[in-house]
Amino acid sequence: MRVAMTLGLALLCWVVPGTVGAELVLPVKSQIRAVYGDAAVTRVTRWERLVTLSRGLSVPEKLERVNDFFNTLAFKDDIVVWGEDDYWATPVEFLGRGAGDCEDFAMAKYLTLIELGVSDALMRLHYVKYIPYDQFHMVLTYQPSSSAMPLVLDNIDKTIKPASARRDLLPVYSFNAKNMWLSKLDRDGKAMGSSSRLSQWQEWRTRMLNKQMRRP
Repeated sequence: MRVAMTLGLALLCWVVPGTVGAELVLPVKSQIRAVYGDAAVTRVTRWERLVTLSRGLSVPEKLERVNDFFNTLAFKDDIVVWGEDDYWATPVEFLGRGAGDCEDFAMAKYLTLIELGVSDALMRLHYVKYIPYDQFHMVLTYQPSSSAMPLVLDNIDKTIKPASARRDLLPVYSFNAKNMWLSKLDRDGKAMGSSSRLSQWQEWRTRMLNKQMRRP
């Protein structure tokens, strides 16, 4: 039985814009177990269940459930989890290890919400500076309309809050599947062209498409 068959068509059409079909499926459970162990299969199965049970919910409910689900995982730096300073794990890799850094939290939430029908155009992955620690950080934002205040999904402050309430975040730039911006957290920033310029983003998407799983 393949893992998350319901995660196929939407992910394929997102990873390869314009593609139609259901060729993309996530690795089979036996493969996940071989790389990451039984606990990883349990976590991925819970992810499947989250998606199945959340499809009929309102967008605010989807945001809450997805944010809460991934925020149960442990925060650990890439050097601890993967042995290198900066590695963008796919959701399967993140769930496989049960731990990751801020990019892993934000990108797993983003991809899951896309699978649940939330428009990519309404979401951005924001690189920010987390002022209390003077460290770079990534969060996910959702903005339902151009006049609405974006909502911030974060693994540090785990409660979804409007961007106006997050004075601890200093925005640097943001991106989604298509575009990049020099960013304001609470409104549109200056367009910087295609997000394909981000090499780690492109590598992440390729690993998703090819169902690759990095071993610990």
